[in-house]
Amino acid sequence: MRKRVYGRKLGRNRATRTALFRSLTRAMVVEGSINTTLAKAKAISPDLDKIMVLVGQNTVSARRRISQIVANDRLVMNKLFNDYLALAQSRKSGFTRIVFMPKRKGDNADMARIEWIDVPKPETKKTKKKVKK
Repeated sequence: MRKRVYGRKLGRNRATRTALFRSLTRAMVVEGSINTTLAKAKAISPDLDKIMVLVGQNTVSARRRISQIVANDRLVMNKLFNDYLALAQSRKSGFTRIVFMPKRKGDNADMARIEWIDVPKPETKKTKKKVKK
């Protein structure tokens, strides 16, 4: 009988599962999309949505909560609040999509690609053009 146990364990203990979700979240923010198993993609999708809602709030409290989730990773924090802020403020939910891929050849595992719905465009610094004399 199912006892309303929340979340996916993925055959790991709590610390290992937390580290896995943290590394997948970091890879997703840095790379923009990741290829992983369907179960892992479904497991981190709600976490990414919660992070993006916090990014959209753009408060000190939200920054501290995100910093706790991503383990004080400065690269991820900067990327979230520089590149993904406009995306987070334009939507309320549904920031990620899961695209099904062919099964993995070795163990026949269901594979998927998780990616952002709207691809954020990184802000580039404008450089002055040099005038030839």
